[in-house]
Amino acid sequence: MNNLMLVSNRASEPLALLVAQALNIPFTEMIRRTFADGEQYHAFPCDPGGRDLVIIGATHSDASHQELLDLIQGGRYSNARTVNVLIPYLGHSTMERVKPDSNEIPKGITRTRQIFRARPDFVAFVDLHSEAVLHAHGGEVSTCHLWTDELAVAQIRASNLRDYVLVSPDYGFSKRVARLASLLGCAHTAADKDRYDTDKTIVGQVSSVVRGRTVVICDDMIRTGGSIIQTAERCFEAGACDVHVMATHLVLAGGAQTRFEQSPIRTVIGSDSYPGREGNELLQVYSLAPLLAEVVRSRLRRR
Repeated sequence: MNNLMLVSNRASEPLALLVAQALNIPFTEMIRRTFADGEQYHAFPCDPGGRDLVIIGATHSDASHQELLDLIQGGRYSNARTVNVLIPYLGHSTMERVKPDSNEIPKGITRTRQIFRARPDFVAFVDLHSEAVLHAHGGEVSTCHLWTDELAVAQIRASNLRDYVLVSPDYGFSKRVARLASLLGCAHTAADKDRYDTDKTIVGQVSSVVRGRTVVICDDMIRTGGSIIQTAERCFEAGACDVHVMATHLVLAGGAQTRFEQSPIRTVIGSDSYPGREGNELLQVYSLAPLLAEVVRSRLRRR
């Protein structure tokens, strides 16, 4: 641990501070300045040469993505012994494939490839939408997909819900929901969802297993919340008595939080992977810090 140096891009500093506390090491804040022409200045406050550099950085925006690339290559330029990257939220992660003849750019792949080509030694991702991005390199980077199952299960148990059933908003996520249900010892089912535009879906129906029970709708991320709210409505139509939501990545774009506040959904449970998310009457936010700290410890034990 004495050889460890923990930094982050600006957006993920609150989470990085919690990880540093969990590891009982100091957090190293980057020196940043903005020039009159908008160019960004970065400097390490101490020499990372010969040290194991750990960089925490969500890539939810172009600026955060670029800053992460700068930190990785800065570590390489300064001769860090190893450069280890933890990405709590990967931007563009739903764009890992393209429709035939669409001429789309699969930014989930191309942007992750940029991260790999910056030459980190190790990159860990949290609850990826698709594992396809793990293979967007030529084999020279060690990767890890971190699942939040244990944190999610602990959060549901701490919520003191009774007689609940887990519901996936579509069949694509049903395997993950089944895994959570097996850990919780509860029933699970999936809704029938169809996507007809970039941010538009139709949720058809939900099994009657939800009748008279509390529902926890589980997903990897909440972007606009449209399909989640539709799933909640179908659950109530099928006889559910109460509905809660759990998702790892609380993007909540385009007024999503207001829509949730106006919906019959009781609470939204999620992590602090997406920068700026804090708990309130609607949101129950848990931290990824224990999970990220453990992967750092595990990485060091292997060296």
